[in-house]
Amino acid sequence: MSDVLKILKKYSESIDDEINEALSTISPAELREASNHLTKAGGKKLRPSLAVLSSEAVGGKSEYALKTAAAIELIHTFSLIHDDIMDEDDMRRGKPSVHVLWGEPMAILSGDIVFSKAFETVIRTKINDSSYERVNEALGVVVDSCIKICEGQACDMSFEERLDVNEVEYMDMIYKKTAALIAAATKAGAIMGGGNSEQVKALAEYGKLIGLAFQIQDDYLDVVSDEESLGKPVGSDIIEGKMTLMVVKALERASDVDKKTLLDILKEKNPDRVQEAIDIFEKYGSIQYAHDVALDNVRKAKELLNILDDSEAKDALILIADFVLQRQH
Repeated sequence: MSDVLKILKKYSESIDDEINEALSTISPAELREASNHLTKAGGKKLRPSLAVLSSEAVGGKSEYALKTAAAIELIHTFSLIHDDIMDEDDMRRGKPSVHVLWGEPMAILSGDIVFSKAFETVIRTKINDSSYERVNEALGVVVDSCIKICEGQACDMSFEERLDVNEVEYMDMIYKKTAALIAAATKAGAIMGGGNSEQVKALAEYGKLIGLAFQIQDDYLDVVSDEESLGKPVGSDIIEGKMTLMVVKALERASDVDKKTLLDILKEKNPDRVQEAIDIFEKYGSIQYAHDVALDNVRKAKELLNILDDSEAKDALILIADFVLQRQH
């Protein structure tokens, strides 16, 4: 895990420089401060680092993808600002959320302007070896990921009103909500690095698979980790009545009695019944099932990298795929 954090740190400063340049011209000052809040709060920079590594992995230079990488992080930031408003979350990255400090109207505006700055940043790419066509194609990938994020968020919200979600629907939702932006990072990075169509396709699929594994691992850790590692109570997803792969699989396999019990727990959102839900997950093997799906996605993602020549960037992509399942929060 320490090796991966070193890899991510390697690119963070350059990515931060691009982000700071993009946001520095925002006016008035209050809007600029609100827009900068989450970027200054930290974050591992996983998504933008994947964009840069993908550029290098296909033989391009890191700087070819820096602006696209910054755009990916700006989109991620925009989604977090708006998610916190919709979910009424007061904390993010250990600091008060944007809407808590500046109010909802200013938070919405800051999310909107960060979103807009992402596209401006991609368009500003000026590298001799990067043709207009390459920049235009990468921009299209970034735009498509934004559409999918919104669709995924809407699906996730709709799932709260229904308890008959199947596995196909769930996987489509987490692809759009979480994996699409990671896939956009690796695909756009490969495009900016000058990768051929097979390499671009492989890296896009790699990003999708580790993105799916990333979200499933989040769901998994919610029930198998501890409060100190998570930074929130164990079983928060259960308390919030969220549909996760473990819930979907347990409902599919459960007896009528256990199915009714689990549905009641999800509707009640009672913290005292979290362990009861986890016991049902364990009874029907849904916790292990979710973990196995995540493992399989990571295995397939690493196999896709065989199309690439050996390089430090390729090795880093392999390490990051493993890191998705090794992290504890």
